[in-house]
Amino acid sequence: MSKSNISKFLLAGCAMAALSACGADDVASPGSGGDITINNPSPTPTPTPTPTPTASVTPAAGCPSIEVALADGGTLTGPTGTYRVCTLPAKINTDTILPQIDGLLYEMDGRVDVGDDLGATPTSGEAGVTLTIQPGVILYGKAISWLAVNRGNKLMAVGEANKPIIFTSQQNITGSITDKSSGQWGGVVLLGRAQITDCQASIATPGTTGCYRNTEGAASPAYYGGTTNTDSSGELKYVQIRYSGYVLAADKELQGLTPSGVGTGTKMEYIQIHNSSDDGIEMFGGHPLLKHIVITGAEDDSLDIDTGAKAFAQYVIAVQRSDKGDSMIEGDSDNAFDTQTPRTNFRLANFTFLANAASGNGAAIMLRGGMDAHLVNGVVVSPGQSCLQLRNSKTVQTSGTDEAGVPLFDSVVMQCSASGAFSTGNTKDNAGNVVDTVTAAQTQTIFEAGTNNSSTFTPSLTNLFINGSAETTAIAYNASSLNDSASGAFMENAGYVGAVKDASDTWYQGWTCDSATASFGSNSACTSLPTA
Repeated sequence: MSKSNISKFLLAGCAMAALSACGADDVASPGSGGDITINNPSPTPTPTPTPTPTASVTPAAGCPSIEVALADGGTLTGPTGTYRVCTLPAKINTDTILPQIDGLLYEMDGRVDVGDDLGATPTSGEAGVTLTIQPGVILYGKAISWLAVNRGNKLMAVGEANKPIIFTSQQNITGSITDKSSGQWGGVVLLGRAQITDCQASIATPGTTGCYRNTEGAASPAYYGGTTNTDSSGELKYVQIRYSGYVLAADKELQGLTPSGVGTGTKMEYIQIHNSSDDGIEMFGGHPLLKHIVITGAEDDSLDIDTGAKAFAQYVIAVQRSDKGDSMIEGDSDNAFDTQTPRTNFRLANFTFLANAASGNGAAIMLRGGMDAHLVNGVVVSPGQSCLQLRNSKTVQTSGTDEAGVPLFDSVVMQCSASGAFSTGNTKDNAGNVVDTVTAAQTQTIFEAGTNNSSTFTPSLTNLFINGSAETTAIAYNASSLNDSASGAFMENAGYVGAVKDASDTWYQGWTCDSATASFGSNSACTSLPTA
């Protein structure tokens, strides 16, 4: 950015300190015509520069002999050295381990499938395949490449805090990349057997085994959906996914990570998505559980959720670039039918959102389509637009099938555009005519009905996302109360708002990469590769 727009906004009131004493004044309500005065936050320390890499890597002697045949693709040279390239087959058809070997990269040249699609319903003795990736492994994809973990199969990508697994692009290896690069390969797609809506077969009943969908833009089937809400597609932990979002078909880009119909048995934590040309993470239905998530530079939405997902997420840092980005959250229940069930219900706790770009949606958080949500312990900084917009009268209805009521907000503090914290959400038909409206005033009433919320908050964040004195004094909500029978004890009572409690809370360090968008003190640039 990068962070200059946000930093200027946070510090705006301090230039007038002698006149205003940086008092704790309110942002005017929509239409009031009031001014905005902002407190002086704690100074943000200058990040330690990431060292320029030196070409120290030498290529491995050859490709390892593992459970599937690897093609020796020769060597590839970049700023950090020269690597042996071992190309994965188009299908991983048996349990396979990718070992970490110094000077060796695994290449995806086109779509790589983990197993075959084993259908919507588990069967006794089914021959599912597990792809295991060892800590420190680096995989890169060429332009049209993506990893599809089919129904009934698993991806076990479990890195370590000091040895993350990295999925990236070929350009990241060769060094032909910048802090604004994106969309250079596809991404990681997990295809599960949990319930979804918006069935591909129009006669199918949503939420049944007959309800399935194909991955957007996939040339050949990559189906997801079923009724096994405890389904497991494996585990991702200490993983980076960089420069993803390649366009598979017109208006059909992949995300960094796409959990599609995944169940609660799928573990996803300590994951960074960096510079996806589409969404950071898009959840299509299912029962996804995510924890300790970092999303930097997503060019569409940081988090997107739809098609009946019953999702839980806790400890999320999302930072936009100044030049690109839509909403921090775009939520929907169904792409076309807002009465279908299961209805999307997103439970999110302990998040820090820095919406540095003005979005097409016109709001940092946009919820629509009759979805339900409960957001707690959040810090939202959105200097260029409103913070919250609700669309569609079914989103704010109080009763209905599988209906949790109006969206709920507790202990969410926001600093928003001077034009207003809330914006009117219009729903239009195909001809562009407005057919449904939720006003800014309605949205404000819903937000203010929660406990300990503020739309006139003055943040004191340091290093962009670490809580300062203002966040520390905010009253937190017990996020464990969001749990249901499906999530179990997944959500924790953190006892604070925001994603990072204080300077001693360093869950984001070591396994992430740094960029001009955000520095996590990991001493590893996203434009480079780790060499040790």
